[in-house]
Amino acid sequence: MKLQQLKYIVEVVNHNLNVSATAESLYTSQPGISKQVRLLEDELGIQIFERSGKHLTQVTSAGEDIIRISQEILARVESIKAVAGEHTHPEMGTLNISTTHTQARYALPDVIKGFTTRYPKVSLHMHQGTPSQMSEAIAKGTANFAIATEALHLYQDAIMLPCYHWNRSIVVPKDHALAKKAKITIEDLASYPLVTYVFGFTGRSELDTAFNKVGLTPRVVFTATDADVIKTYVRMGMGVGVIASMAIDKDQDEDLVAIDASHIFGASTTSIGFRRGTFLRSYMFDFMERFAPHLTRPVVEQALSLKSNAEIEEMFKDIDLPVR
Repeated sequence: MKLQQLKYIVEVVNHNLNVSATAESLYTSQPGISKQVRLLEDELGIQIFERSGKHLTQVTSAGEDIIRISQEILARVESIKAVAGEHTHPEMGTLNISTTHTQARYALPDVIKGFTTRYPKVSLHMHQGTPSQMSEAIAKGTANFAIATEALHLYQDAIMLPCYHWNRSIVVPKDHALAKKAKITIEDLASYPLVTYVFGFTGRSELDTAFNKVGLTPRVVFTATDADVIKTYVRMGMGVGVIASMAIDKDQDEDLVAIDASHIFGASTTSIGFRRGTFLRSYMFDFMERFAPHLTRPVVEQALSLKSNAEIEEMFKDIDLPVR
């Protein structure tokens, strides 16, 4: 049994059982991968994949267990490499972050600027995706960190640390009727078409929850994953925008009126997560503290010692998180 064989079977699964795509991603040949998979199956005396002719059709029940253990082994191998890197070149390495547009555009720029200045030899890569894509990136090890608000149930195998709370604002053109209203209610919003985030993105569930509580249904006419796109369609008169308050740019959005909606919608919490068992480089601890100053190395190490995210939530319940 070779590490290369374990990597091949994991990558085949990551590429939806497409051996050709797997070979292309690994810069090797399709026959070479197929041969190594067969050799591993012969050695183990079981099939990892079911086949129809030359095509892989699904993972067997035994194969699912083997894939899971192989992922754990490969993750440990990466941790060994990280330990070596920490001792030989502590300020060199790679940091992959998976997040949403709102975080990348509004919450992270100053953090990234300071981090890259401090660690010029660390290669930093930002990947924008859906909550499911972000959790998958953590599970597969293609991202070191996920910065997420929604669908935290997808991160059961990751350690999730709360970073900050954030609220929403209503955005309308200056000549809109709501711009002149002293206090906007959820009933007011229910009477207008809304432009907001796609469900499952950037705290959208809080909007739906608020309407459901009072027995109203929001009239959402346009959704997007990008706050800048939402603001564009607000300018076009398509509807009233509901976006993260941090996504208001005072200079670029001077033609819009932003109205605090924290009295209508509950605050959301953004967390940073990483795969359980990951060896964290010193620069990774530093990144977390830059993003969320309360996440000092001792605090993170204390969280690492806990067995579940429920225990981590309990640990942070008395900590006042910043609000953005």
